[in-house]
Amino acid sequence: MERITPTIDFATELTGIFDMRDKVVFMPGGYGGIGEAIAWALALAGAHVTVGGRDAGKAEELAGALVEHGLAADGIPLDVESVPSIREAVDGIAERHGRIDVLVNCVGIQREEPLLEVSEEAYDEVYRVNLKGAMFLAQAVAKHQTAGSKGGRQVHLLSVRAQLGLRDRGYSAYCSTKGALVMLIKQHAMELARNGITVNGVAPTFVYTEMIRHVIENPEFRKQLLERIPLGRIANPKDVVGPVMFFCSDASAFVTGQIMYVDGGITASQ
Repeated sequence: MERITPTIDFATELTGIFDMRDKVVFMPGGYGGIGEAIAWALALAGAHVTVGGRDAGKAEELAGALVEHGLAADGIPLDVESVPSIREAVDGIAERHGRIDVLVNCVGIQREEPLLEVSEEAYDEVYRVNLKGAMFLAQAVAKHQTAGSKGGRQVHLLSVRAQLGLRDRGYSAYCSTKGALVMLIKQHAMELARNGITVNGVAPTFVYTEMIRHVIENPEFRKQLLERIPLGRIANPKDVVGPVMFFCSDASAFVTGQIMYVDGGITASQ
């Protein structure tokens, strides 16, 4: 009987499946607490990382730190609330490097307002950054990835709030935009699959970053949060790095349209 199991040269084909050497990576929002850890990991794995954000100084500062370590990186200004700004940034990266292999979208904001006090201005701002920004970042990068005919990776950072509401806190804008981003990822995965481009998401629970300082410094809420997390601790930014690296690398070549919850077991326990 003819063998149907592929012959795999394990010694060579499984070496470096997480290797990012010479990959061109665009990281909008990459200078935040989680994004910084991811940027270092990707650069250490051999990628050329371009960090973009509204604060060009922070983007350039992170890129400079990577370069000082002998890694390949640069920082650029980017306003994700402006589609022209997104397109200009993406086109510039593609022009400099000839392609964009990977998008890691780390952009996200929260404007906490109780339901009865949600303002149109705050809700619209969260929508423009978290959802509309993701849409047009993905589109701009996909145009270059499809034109290059070499496949690619797109990874979006979400949150467990894409699946779970948060009791007694004003998360209407945040939860609804992150939940919608799940479906955007699935749709983009279906449209780009024929081009060999995978689209996935990584959804952490609360992570020790400045973004959640006001929450973590509330002793009562912190105690409740720790009691709800089966692993019994709040995430560190490096906890998010592995899942993102998986989706960026060849290790996930047959995975698309998926959300990985990095949550210490919260979503498994609800």
